[in-house]
Amino acid sequence: MSLYPDNIFAGMVANRAAELPDFQVLTVEGGGTRPDEVRSYRQLWDNGQRMARVMQDLGIASGERVALLMANHVEFVEAMVAASILGVAVVPIDARTKGDKLQFLLTSSQCCAVFAADYALPHLQPLRPRLSGVRWVLAFATDEGEQPLAAYSGVVDWEAAAPLAVPELTIGTTSPDSALELIFTSGTTGDPKGIVLTHRRYCETALLALRLFGYREGDVLYSGLSLTHANAQLITLGAALACRLRCVLSRRFTKSRLWDITRKYGATSFTLLGGMTTAVYAEPPRADDADNPVRFVISAGMPAAIWRQFQQRFGVQILEFYGAAEGGLTFNHPGQGPVGSIGKPPPTLRHRIVDEAGNDVPRGQQGELLFRHASGEPFAVEYFGNPEASHHKCAGGWLHMGDVVHEDAEGWLYFDYRKGSGIRRNGEFIATAFIEKAIAESGLVDDVYVYGVASAQLAPGEKEVVAAVVPKDVAAFDPRQLFAVCRQQLEAGMVPGFIQVLAQIPKTASEKPQDRFLMEAFEREPGSVHRRDAGG
Repeated sequence: MSLYPDNIFAGMVANRAAELPDFQVLTVEGGGTRPDEVRSYRQLWDNGQRMARVMQDLGIASGERVALLMANHVEFVEAMVAASILGVAVVPIDARTKGDKLQFLLTSSQCCAVFAADYALPHLQPLRPRLSGVRWVLAFATDEGEQPLAAYSGVVDWEAAAPLAVPELTIGTTSPDSALELIFTSGTTGDPKGIVLTHRRYCETALLALRLFGYREGDVLYSGLSLTHANAQLITLGAALACRLRCVLSRRFTKSRLWDITRKYGATSFTLLGGMTTAVYAEPPRADDADNPVRFVISAGMPAAIWRQFQQRFGVQILEFYGAAEGGLTFNHPGQGPVGSIGKPPPTLRHRIVDEAGNDVPRGQQGELLFRHASGEPFAVEYFGNPEASHHKCAGGWLHMGDVVHEDAEGWLYFDYRKGSGIRRNGEFIATAFIEKAIAESGLVDDVYVYGVASAQLAPGEKEVVAAVVPKDVAAFDPRQLFAVCRQQLEAGMVPGFIQVLAQIPKTASEKPQDRFLMEAFEREPGSVHRRDAGG
């Protein structure tokens, strides 16, 4: 019997703790270099209350916001429980963030406190004189910290401050429509915006995971995605917490150990996004690739060019889905829709595909994807402190996804490109997945991402193709070899005009390559860019 409302995060965890106190719902695997962090429902609830008492003693009050500046740790989830107990919202921020961007995220979300892993403190501490709204910094020690916590002035060691006995706190969040967290957009095309994710939306979406994604009793869910992203929050963590499933997280995404992790923990499903898929596929084939317990991979952005090969090589099925933290969903369950399709919306949603003037386009023609509730209820999205962007996102009651898609004769949807980021050259749109596949299969690179840069030599709106690559062997890498591979494997119009050599491809917390930083590096570091005409 439920003690608390199941549509409030802390209530959901407390209810599961009463029902299955010793069920080990969460594991953050140690990667062979540190012990695994394991939590049962009861431990999450108890530690959440202890952490809530520390926050309460510092004066953090209902309605305020606390930033979580860390990779994936059990403390992240315990902080969500603690904040929910106090009626506080959390603001997840990628621990790699620093400088002006970190200041912007903390300031725009009006955080009163930051809860950080020790390795994030060197980025945070220099900013504190400029963060007048941040009253407190709490932290915890890890094996990655540069210095002990005592070396940082004005930082509270939450474990040292926590009471030994578990306090009996009441849950201060009373409305399921209050904010559980602010999830920032990736900011690939502009300043990030904080999406207000309510308790109701989080908990109800998590509870639907069994039906939406086909999870079964006894499944073990895995993700290497950051908990600063809605995918890991809802599809893996939230689904496990709500549906009484085990979940395993890595502190950070690892493509080289991915399949070993699934074998060790018996993971039956995991999530991949866009660029992660190509990176995993680019790993050297192994004889045991298909020897794993994974039933299906939940993919958002599986390139059609490698879809079948990926399934065959790793012995898995692909469940392709499309969605955004603001809302809107489509599903292509295994064996149902065509390869390459992002699927169809669930019965609860209606969709339209419109041109720049807002008129519906015929099937087969590209346009922006819009969603509305099937009930007729208009969509509502709240970007924290940004009513203009909130209104624009849901103009006319329709959720404007900002993505260009097309629909086939049977109603299956296909993602084409993000508005403003498609690559058109010589009047044709470039299918970047085929370029990435050819380069990934070359054996010369560890990672690849294809994007476009404007060129005065082309028609307005058209772009040159750039292949950003991370060589397997930097010292031996010869871009002429890669150009030769592309010429051999690709149509002439798809051969990249440039190869950009990088130590790593800049990505968001969800492993999404960031075009604007690649473009900046393209201009700033010409020595790392090789032109086809000159080098190939």
